[in-house]
Amino acid sequence: MPYTGRFWRAVVAAAVAAAALALAGPSPSAQSIDNRVNTIFAAWNRKDTPGCALGVAQTGEPVLLRSFGMADLEDDRPIAPETIFEAGSVSKQFTAAAINLLALDGKLSLDDPARKYLPELPAIASGIRLRHLLTHTSGLRSQWPLLTLAGRPPGEAVHSIPEILDLVSRQQRLNFEPGDDFLYNNTAFTLLSVVVARVSGQSFQQFCDARLFKPIGMNSTRWREDHTAIVRNRATAYTRGSDAQFHSDMSFTDVVGNGGLLTTVKDLLAWNENLDTARVGGRTFVESLHTRGRLNDGFVNEYAQGLYVRTFQGVKEVSHGGSTAGYRSFLARYPDQRLSVAVLCNVASANPERLGHEVAQLYLRDALKAPGPLPAATVAAEVLRARTGLYRDPTTDAVLKVTVDQGKVRIGSTEVVPLSEQRFRSAGTITYEFVMENGAVKRLSELADGTRPREYLPVPVATPSASDLAGYAGRYFSAELEVFYTVTVEKDALVVKRQWERWNLQPAFADAFEMGGGRVLRFTRRADGAVDGFEIFAGRVRHVRFEKQV
Repeated sequence: MPYTGRFWRAVVAAAVAAAALALAGPSPSAQSIDNRVNTIFAAWNRKDTPGCALGVAQTGEPVLLRSFGMADLEDDRPIAPETIFEAGSVSKQFTAAAINLLALDGKLSLDDPARKYLPELPAIASGIRLRHLLTHTSGLRSQWPLLTLAGRPPGEAVHSIPEILDLVSRQQRLNFEPGDDFLYNNTAFTLLSVVVARVSGQSFQQFCDARLFKPIGMNSTRWREDHTAIVRNRATAYTRGSDAQFHSDMSFTDVVGNGGLLTTVKDLLAWNENLDTARVGGRTFVESLHTRGRLNDGFVNEYAQGLYVRTFQGVKEVSHGGSTAGYRSFLARYPDQRLSVAVLCNVASANPERLGHEVAQLYLRDALKAPGPLPAATVAAEVLRARTGLYRDPTTDAVLKVTVDQGKVRIGSTEVVPLSEQRFRSAGTITYEFVMENGAVKRLSELADGTRPREYLPVPVATPSASDLAGYAGRYFSAELEVFYTVTVEKDALVVKRQWERWNLQPAFADAFEMGGGRVLRFTRRADGAVDGFEIFAGRVRHVRFEKQV
């Protein structure tokens, strides 16, 4: 799973900006850097908490290897630079690398149809190329939200590659036509690991060992293909529970390619050095990995192949974060300065992207352009109130709520600063623009750096009557997920049940309800007005169909 979405990127950027101001001054000495690193990781530099490992390299040589906190709280084993963590979505760049090596071998082309190697894909996927899978532009639905809707969410069920292939084979609709949009997709990289095995004639592990890990010197790195296997020197992952205590939170899935890389900060630094030198793979290989995805309309995303290619305070950054179970990770490379930073943590509440950026600032301070304060504008209270309300993305059914509380404006869960009466900006990289027509809001545009704008239209909040709610009640079935949902009315509210689980629905726009967690359930009707089913939006999954049963 990816580590950060737009909201978390905003939080990270705000913290980084504050740190930049705090670190202003003369270039620090090695001892000063060490002291400041201690301060950055102070929350995890304890003997009663999990923690993190940190690696920094300059011109290919490790210059800082530090560890903080405990690898195992049960036997008081501390984290060391050699401790093995699971890297989450940092793993994706290695899957992309394996595919590119096969392309250089002439065994496949990135523009080959994916169904050439994955006949399990349904006919609706006939337009998907391997390149679409590499750049998150395939339109396939993402596996984890699908499995969650089906009652087999990560953390509660053991998944396998055959299960993902079966899940993919039943997809009845794409999120969008291949190449039309960018939407982060774990399914794509799981499928790419299958392509590697089928084309090479080796297991995914065997191929990566022979062509990547061993030649680069990543001697502690492997894929978690069997979650029951013993891995010496591995850190246990933890999540802090509602009781304020740490609880183990390990990955128990056998799905890899999208994640599942077991590695160390030392090995990740060695990989980044190879991206600088191209010793393994060659320059064409490295350039391909860094080639950003291009949409059908010509828009170029900031996502390349398993790597984000963006800027950090004016400096080019090639990076990726990761999150799986209680593990968190961040790997960044600043090619113009030959600097690499790797952070691996074994606790879900850690923020390695923020930690890694604060460390990078210590070495990049002469090259960085610290962001200045946002030029906040004073906007009249009545103007702010006119912007409040519910907004819907007509393409996906996603909703945004704009609220004002004591003069503070929030769009969704993010507080924003007014730059003018029409433009508002988060502390990070997202700008929101209210487009006006005849004094009223015509649409709300979400403008995030490096991604195509999203458009939301104002919609009235629905107030369904008791008879309206009764019309929604019934039993519904998804052939794609092979699961039944039951909709009932309880205490004048709509409830959705699946076995022992239930969701209390909150009215959104007409015929649509919020399920929680950003999900939206929208009922559909026949020509005569009778409810015939519903569709669910769940972030990386759009328009999952359920038919009403007679």
